[in-house]
Amino acid sequence: MAETALTETTVAEVMAELAELEDPRAREVNEKHGDDHGVNLGKLRALAKRLKTQQELARRLWETGDTAARLLAILICRPKAFERDELDAMVREARAPKVHDWLVNYVVKKNPHSEELRLAWFADPDPVVASAGWALTTDRVAKKPQGLDLAGLLDVIEAEMKDAPDRLQWAMNHCLAQIGIEHAEHRTRALDIGERLEVLKDYPTSPGCTSPFAPAWITEMVRRQGDT
Repeated sequence: MAETALTETTVAEVMAELAELEDPRAREVNEKHGDDHGVNLGKLRALAKRLKTQQELARRLWETGDTAARLLAILICRPKAFERDELDAMVREARAPKVHDWLVNYVVKKNPHSEELRLAWFADPDPVVASAGWALTTDRVAKKPQGLDLAGLLDVIEAEMKDAPDRLQWAMNHCLAQIGIEHAEHRTRALDIGERLEVLKDYPTSPGCTSPFAPAWITEMVRRQGDT
């Protein structure tokens, strides 16, 4: 009981600190990307560094539903401590793009249930949940492609990416690019699919940054690797 009370006090203290870090200008920028919080991410990371790993506090912060609190929770949690069903519920609740992205990359990828969740989410009817399945698949394309049907993945991308909702489309496109970059035997087809579908062809790209348009992305990364 004392531990619970202590955690609740800590949650209140952390929420108060996050409120102090709120910056209207940061919120304005973040909201353009669908993220409803106004905390500078550098300051958020500094707070996480000070708090260190605290799994119970992370769970309580997540339960607040507050976007900044959830980002902080992701930074102070113990990724391997979550159960499969817990992560499934969290991904379904994570509607802010940054929370979803960090949750998949910082937590789910490091969890022992990640492959099981990848398979469960891949064809989920919720496109945001499906995008998490695709993100995990893209990670495997790059790091552990054994057992993946890369030609089959290209079939799905070719058939479904053009009309997929934004977040799912982005994740499929990343997978397409990764297949083209990492697997020379599929590169010509990956480039052809990208050229024909023209997904993200006109995406605004800052000078010095690589375009997310798959053919440009593949070509640039292969060039950097000195591959042909």
